[in-house]
Amino acid sequence: MVEKKTHIGANEAYKTWFDFSILFFAHLFLLPLWIALWTLIPLAIWLGDRGPVFYSQKRTGKNGKIFTVLKFRTMIPDADKKGPAWTLDNDPRLTRIGRILRKTALDELPEILSIWKRDMSLVGPRALAVEEHQALEEQIPEFEKRLQVRPGLTGLAQVYDPHDIAIDKLQYDLEYMESMGLLLDLKLLVLSVRNTLFARWDRRGGKPTE
Repeated sequence: MVEKKTHIGANEAYKTWFDFSILFFAHLFLLPLWIALWTLIPLAIWLGDRGPVFYSQKRTGKNGKIFTVLKFRTMIPDADKKGPAWTLDNDPRLTRIGRILRKTALDELPEILSIWKRDMSLVGPRALAVEEHQALEEQIPEFEKRLQVRPGLTGLAQVYDPHDIAIDKLQYDLEYMESMGLLLDLKLLVLSVRNTLFARWDRRGGKPTE
């Protein structure tokens, strides 16, 4: 039972100019890197099994809004027909290049499009697949409170939750909503870049298996 009360201590107004400024300057000063990523990653995925490069999924966003997110494909084609929408520990559906992309979080690079469309922010609670969010709402009281802000490409739970346990995820998300602000977002972005450079992402655990 989550007893913590949620009080959003900062307005989200800063997020639009913050997100767009970070994305603009990151692309401006690192353009060769972006070109390399957007060229080499799709090529590696396609060469791996000649399957689709991208994967789209319905996610639950702010105030329960359903939106479509685009990612680089990390699983075998039609993986959703061979298991749950979310990834499990040692998931056999992951491809070889997919495991690398998950550890570096580079599979989420196309989600930048959702940030430009304002379905997402750079920092916030993770946008969960519709089926996963609905299942967790049924299991965990007040789980829907994390939908009061835009979901993020990274966030407090994504950086600090080592096992991806749903109840812990909620506590981190509520904590972020109470204290979110410019400095916290900058700190989480720096830590996220570090995790990408050292391939420290995709620590999966605690996911339901049925």
